[in-house]
Amino acid sequence: RPLSPHLQIYHWAPTMFVSIAHRVTGVALYVGTLLLAWWLLAVATGPKHFRLVSDLAGSWIGLVGLFGYTWALMFHALGGIRYFIWDSGRGMGKPARDQLAIAQIVGSVVLTVILWVIGILVW
Repeated sequence: RPLSPHLQIYHWAPTMFVSIAHRVTGVALYVGTLLLAWWLLAVATGPKHFRLVSDLAGSWIGLVGLFGYTWALMFHALGGIRYFIWDSGRGMGKPARDQLAIAQIVGSVVLTVILWVIGILVW
């Protein structure tokens, strides 16, 4: 038997989700930034390499990756705003923490969709 509280005992809370998602999306941002650097190197190298990277980014798996990268970026940006609010001494009570966490989740999805819709319309 475990001596300390166990994952089966904990109830998922919005703040618990955003804490774990913040770490996961942080790793995703590292990987996505490496791919962005690869794209910039391909631009500088020449049309042959650029075409390869563009074909990969334009494939369905590339678009899913770009969408995920955009969401991770928006999630982290809103997380920074959430921490800024906490640094000002506001939003520290349980209801406010949960509301900020839910706003971060919903806001990141909404901002990602808005950015992609604008990108598709401009393209």
